[in-house]
Amino acid sequence: MAAEHLASPGTRRPPARRLVEHALSLIGRQQHGTPEQAAAARDELARWRQAHPAHAAAADTARHYWQATEASALRGDVALPPDRAAHRAQARRRALTLLGVGGLAAALAAGGRWAWLQPTAQFALRAGQGQRQGLDLPDGSRIDLAANSAAQVRYHRDRRVCVLQSGEIRVDVRHDPARPFVVETAFGRVEVLGTLFSVSVRGDRLRVAVARGRVAVAPGQAPPAVLEPGEAFEVDRDGLAQRTQVRAESVGAWRDGWLVFQATPLAEVVARWNDYLAQPLRLADDAALRSLRLTGSFPLRDPAAFVDNLPQMLPLHAERQAGGVLLRARAAVTN
Repeated sequence: MAAEHLASPGTRRPPARRLVEHALSLIGRQQHGTPEQAAAARDELARWRQAHPAHAAAADTARHYWQATEASALRGDVALPPDRAAHRAQARRRALTLLGVGGLAAALAAGGRWAWLQPTAQFALRAGQGQRQGLDLPDGSRIDLAANSAAQVRYHRDRRVCVLQSGEIRVDVRHDPARPFVVETAFGRVEVLGTLFSVSVRGDRLRVAVARGRVAVAPGQAPPAVLEPGEAFEVDRDGLAQRTQVRAESVGAWRDGWLVFQATPLAEVVARWNDYLAQPLRLADDAALRSLRLTGSFPLRDPAAFVDNLPQMLPLHAERQAGGVLLRARAAVTN
């Protein structure tokens, strides 16, 4: 029997682009999906590659792409300085040329790990003093920002990521098992299981409240805490966590023009109102003030009325000064 001729890597014809891209999508789900998604993608890829020799060749090529561009995954979501990016591109060209698939041009044409990891859509959101902003996302989800908030949203082929930099967001997520929705903060991650919820980052504290569905909050290295509708979860920089009950209709109520407080410490009340007040509130250094809590719903359309009525709701005095309003405990004023 004549010896079988094996084409050298430099002359081998690459598999069809659509087949390589399909194999890349399955490999990507193995690497970045949940354990259940990864197991399903692994089984699907094994069956698919056995169905036809062209599938097996495409799967091998996709695996080569993935491994050849592995270093790019270390910073796949963050732009690098031009000199380092150029160095990485040169390394990818060398690696892919050795694979016999035509260098970087073929890699980009067929996908490749680096290209597969890049966002398919990106949005930068910001709401200034006294503002509220909202955006309908491409998949039917919606994100709203409270005043003095900033966030970035990135859509990838296998996941949706919202980075909350400051302030508070209200998110109504369209469920998609193939692309989980995650909110990332400096305090930890919030994984969405198809829901309506809010996330706030203020000072040294992260707070998550759920109106519908469920979310899993992973503060730092601690085990995730799963929240049901009507539950809130707070965690500080020291990892101290607290689970409380909330009214579902109050979650992200600022979107509809209301600030809702439920036995909320006065310091937090002040911080939230200051996002909407032209003249900010300030608390005197008084332990009596720090012990006060407020319950009620207040319209954002008339913040001055809230300030005027606050002394009737709590035992304090509001002293108007240049540049703001100083709140003092009532006992401290009369002494």
